[in-house]
Amino acid sequence: MNANIWCQSQNKVLTLRPYSNQRRITMSNTFDNISTPIYIIEERLLRRNLSLIADVARRADIEIILAFKAFALWKTFPIFREYISSTTASSLSEARLAAEEFGAPAHTYSPAYTDGDIDTIARCSSHITFNSLAQYERFGRRVREINPAVSCGLRVNPEYSEVETMLYNPCAPGTRFGITADRMPETLPEGIEGFHCHCHCESGSDVLERTLVHIEEKFGRWLPKLRWLNLGGGHLMTRHGYDVELLVRLMDGLHRRYPNLRIILEPGSAFAWQTGPLVASVVDVVEDHSVKTAILDVSFTCHMPDCLEMPYHPAVRGAELRPLEAATEENTYRLGGNSCLSGDFMGSWCFDGPLKPGDKVVFEDMIHYTTVKTCTFNGITHPAIGMLHEDGKLEILRRFGYEDYKNRMD
Repeated sequence: MNANIWCQSQNKVLTLRPYSNQRRITMSNTFDNISTPIYIIEERLLRRNLSLIADVARRADIEIILAFKAFALWKTFPIFREYISSTTASSLSEARLAAEEFGAPAHTYSPAYTDGDIDTIARCSSHITFNSLAQYERFGRRVREINPAVSCGLRVNPEYSEVETMLYNPCAPGTRFGITADRMPETLPEGIEGFHCHCHCESGSDVLERTLVHIEEKFGRWLPKLRWLNLGGGHLMTRHGYDVELLVRLMDGLHRRYPNLRIILEPGSAFAWQTGPLVASVVDVVEDHSVKTAILDVSFTCHMPDCLEMPYHPAVRGAELRPLEAATEENTYRLGGNSCLSGDFMGSWCFDGPLKPGDKVVFEDMIHYTTVKTCTFNGITHPAIGMLHEDGKLEILRRFGYEDYKNRMD
């Protein structure tokens, strides 16, 4: 199977997302008896990830916290609290979610705070990172007056990242994120206790090893004066093949060089990586120029936006991804979303047999980021959210309907 497939509708190369079993996946569990569309998070798989993350945090003597930007299903927070104690927020709403639903103040960072939000953010946060010196000068004293316990930091930019997709590269030239070393004052502003640096996206620990060289080279003279260093997200430690032992050694090295620092990682994808699918149904099959498209009751643009933004091809259970030129082959289909956006499709996949209305299509690994980035464009029905418990029972955590769409327009 090719790792990169040309997508004519987007005039770009699509990358096949790393997946532990990208070959033909058996149809042993097709969720035949459930209503679609629905995201299903599997408790067993979630606990597997949480156990690994908690073990890494213990062995490396670091704090690993959940980034809401990738996963914010708050009805699962009781499970999370068995393994971790903190979360990270990027907005007022996420900071409130941390305080009100997770039960602990957030580590908060935003590219820009506003007068209307900063007071509540201060009350809901244990750590607040400022994106610029100007933002800290404007709000730093105010934050500490509102919440004397809050620890303030600055986001720094080491001008190094191995993220190849520019849409996701926080250190690309011209970035709006963070302060470069040449713009940092020799003496840190009063009240600054930490640095926050985010350079990764679904990266391995080898990438972190190379990144640390640049962080220390650029900002090493300030690190001994700080209380904490937040190395951001993108540390995909639950992915098959991730070198956890290297990560532990890297953290041990940081502790030896900077015993004053509390090290923080805030991955998003790692927590919910491969913890469940998005299950859809075929609504119709249409054909044009011998290309068959199975139209589904989900939408890529509404419910799987990363597939179009990143871009990557998801894994489809029981199907093999084929080059676009194979679209006319037997039992091979494009998968089309149920919106009016012309590019709301992906293909081509070869199934074991012909598809017909009512057949289930299972998109693997659709819990992280996908669930927090959905929209109601076209008023398309939002997938329900379910949890498959360890005892095999499926609990519906939330269903969505017309009122949810209408209230977003209110």
